[in-house]
Amino acid sequence: LIPGDSETSLSWIPVIEALASEHRVYALDHIYDMGRSIYRIEPRRPSDFVRWLDEVFDELQLLDVRLVAHSYGAWMAALYALEFPERLEKLVLLSPPATVLRAPLGLTARAIVYGTVPSRSYIRRYLYWYAPDCVRDDVTRATIDEMVDEELLGRRCFTFVKRKFVRPTVLSDEEWGRLAVPTLYLVGRNDVSYSAEQAVQRLAAVAPQIKTEITDGDHHLTITRPDWVIQHVLRFLDPVETPFDS
Repeated sequence: LIPGDSETSLSWIPVIEALASEHRVYALDHIYDMGRSIYRIEPRRPSDFVRWLDEVFDELQLLDVRLVAHSYGAWMAALYALEFPERLEKLVLLSPPATVLRAPLGLTARAIVYGTVPSRSYIRRYLYWYAPDCVRDDVTRATIDEMVDEELLGRRCFTFVKRKFVRPTVLSDEEWGRLAVPTLYLVGRNDVSYSAEQAVQRLAAVAPQIKTEITDGDHHLTITRPDWVIQHVLRFLDPVETPFDS
């Protein structure tokens, strides 16, 4: 499991018990981000993250990996699948930023301010805007409030504002077309990163081998729709063995 940017392996708490009941699970912290992964070389380009992830698999002696990744981690996972398809058995991309479609200018501008302004009020405002479905419910809104606290703590501990952020890229038609790893793409209809419908339409046109699913929800589907995520991921990983309610 690979989390999103500015998140740690703890972001998988809503779904990890169910996933671990069926599989041996390794939950990673990003390199060069919050969490316990320590970098020796500062990643400066997308290929650096691919190299790091391959070194992790080497250390864990993993083959036939079933890679499940969210947000920024899903972008990284897609790049890895293009570079080392022989090492992956299956791939689940959960709400990847860019990757399929370019982010709207409004999101890019907000993200730049978010990454440089160490203000609790702005961080909270940004995360509330990014997670509109989460903040409508008292329980899930509390999870977003915890993310605000964790973000502030991370910035104090890891001098986050000095990090040179490597922006996620959009894969070309040729790259999507040659993605050989069986892939499931999950996205929420209310994701502000881009239009979920347009993303699915593009994948259907350039990479029909990829299975796609849209649900009601925002970018944080493991928070707003954990049961839906669990059902679709387990059914995709083990289509015969796992029961599923549509």
